[in-house]
Amino acid sequence: MNRRFQLLVATLLLASAGCRVGPRYHPPETAVPAAWTGTGSGTTTNNPAGLAQWWRTLNDPTLDSLIERAVKSNYDLQAATARVRTARALRGVVASEFIPTIGAGASYNTTRRSENAITSPVRSLDTETYQAGFDASWEMDVFGGKRRSWEAATAGLQAVEDQQRGVRVSLLAEVARNYIELRGSQKRLQIAQENLASQQEVVTITQMRFDKGLATELEVAQAKALRAATRAQVPTLETAVKQASHRLSVLLGEPPGSLDAELAQTGRIPVTPPEVPAGLPSDLLLRRPDVRASERQLAAATAQIGVAEAELFPKFFLTGIAGFQSLEAGTLFSPDSQFWTAGPSVRWRILEYPRLKAQVNAQTAQQEESLARFNQTVLTSLEEVENALVAYGKEKERYRSLTEAVDSTRRSLDLADQLYTAGIGDFLNVLITQRALYEAEDALVQSERTVTSNLVALYKALGGGWDAQAGSP
Repeated sequence: MNRRFQLLVATLLLASAGCRVGPRYHPPETAVPAAWTGTGSGTTTNNPAGLAQWWRTLNDPTLDSLIERAVKSNYDLQAATARVRTARALRGVVASEFIPTIGAGASYNTTRRSENAITSPVRSLDTETYQAGFDASWEMDVFGGKRRSWEAATAGLQAVEDQQRGVRVSLLAEVARNYIELRGSQKRLQIAQENLASQQEVVTITQMRFDKGLATELEVAQAKALRAATRAQVPTLETAVKQASHRLSVLLGEPPGSLDAELAQTGRIPVTPPEVPAGLPSDLLLRRPDVRASERQLAAATAQIGVAEAELFPKFFLTGIAGFQSLEAGTLFSPDSQFWTAGPSVRWRILEYPRLKAQVNAQTAQQEESLARFNQTVLTSLEEVENALVAYGKEKERYRSLTEAVDSTRRSLDLADQLYTAGIGDFLNVLITQRALYEAEDALVQSERTVTSNLVALYKALGGGWDAQAGSP
């Protein structure tokens, strides 16, 4: 290798080390509020939030077990994990483009020359040629197209990893939401059955009083009507219990009904903690998977502009071939059979400039689309958190009011019973108050379920369910 060739190679290597076409990526500056406006109800604050295992704040061992099993066996999460492995492998394909391509081969050829085409004496008309050797080619990344491709592949991998985290966040929230729905429906069913037993007792007593001439037939009919109305609620609630149990089974990667026996016993609705720290809006950009994935997709789209722009410039290659060639097999690997060739080459797609420039413009437009999508994702995430904060806080207020309503209605029913027993009250008042108590108790359970479900929605909106510090790119 002469000195001129060495100087050329050194010059190209230095150029490839520093030059990189295309825009340099900078994370977008996004304006976010300094604090959440939905806090201040006494239950949510802007204090730092620890959301990696938010479900443990509900203090329900059964829920903890269901979530742990779902993370291990849910098929949607397994599919998302497989997509991460696919993206990681594809990035390995991009990495392989930085190293030379090396091939090895061997051949044997036999040739018969035409006597009438020979102008000078030859040793033989029949020739056998043996050859074995290596060939190598390396494209020097002078203008940084390969490095931009690596940036795009890396950002794409990180986006897929964040999408996998998003599937996990949604899975945890879905398991918790269906579990809360199950417990809420069980509690409502229990209240309906208790009221049904009480109303059956009223029907029995009223019928006895009617038989003795102490009550009217109208009172008996009214008591039976109330009992029938309550009984009509039972099948709907039983259906809700079964559907929630079936959904939980599927989320855990099991056939519907596999959890029926385990969850058959009525349990309490998980109790929310006295205070929920939501952190700051700026934390959302680092913790919420869909925001992180959108930002990584923007980074990948920016790098792809450089990949397209690199095609506008010439490409430089170093190629070489070395091996052994001989007319006889016995002398193939002798020193005299060696041959080699090496040198640089350049290829420039000059006549394709309009098409290549159009590809650059297309990649630029896609980058602008990714930026707009990122900004929209940020705004949507902020909206979801604010809505979840408001919903959680206001439902807590409603729950407190319904608790007072249940206490007052119970007192009203006691008074109505006493007045009717004393003969100075109307039986209709007893039935109306009894119906009102059932409705108030049912509404209270539904509100309790909604409070906990709204808390789960808040945790999901905050991106809870994974360790943001450990998963930062």
